[in-house]
Amino acid sequence: MLKVTDTIVIGAKEIDEVFIRAAGPGGQNVNKVSTAVQLRFDLRNSRSLPADVRARLVTLAGNRLSSDGVIVITASRFRSQLRNREDARDRLVGLIRRAAKPVAPRRATRLSTATKHRRADAKRRRARTKGLRQPIRDQD
Repeated sequence: MLKVTDTIVIGAKEIDEVFIRAAGPGGQNVNKVSTAVQLRFDLRNSRSLPADVRARLVTLAGNRLSSDGVIVITASRFRSQLRNREDARDRLVGLIRRAAKPVAPRRATRLSTATKHRRADAKRRRARTKGLRQPIRDQD
């Protein structure tokens, strides 16, 4: 079981881990030992997550979300299979925790009068500068 928050717990059956060979440094070890972890979490069929968290997680997952609704996280930062497994699980938990926080609604704010005046003055100065770049016309 993977505890995400006080209310969200993901069962071990919902997470699928496959060990693959990692690229990069490691000498002979990298060619014969599968140390990288590819963690798969079926978001679409998960019963552990509330609907609002699932909806936010779809947007947060980005390119980690496959077309069939599975989040795929590949961890190959460490040389140890155990540490890569922990890293992948931590990244999944972090992603779900970010999705568990509700997005605060945006409050419309008003510009102050001073800000409006500064903007208008800046526009006038810019227009005057551009006007001075125009070719001089003959006044016949």
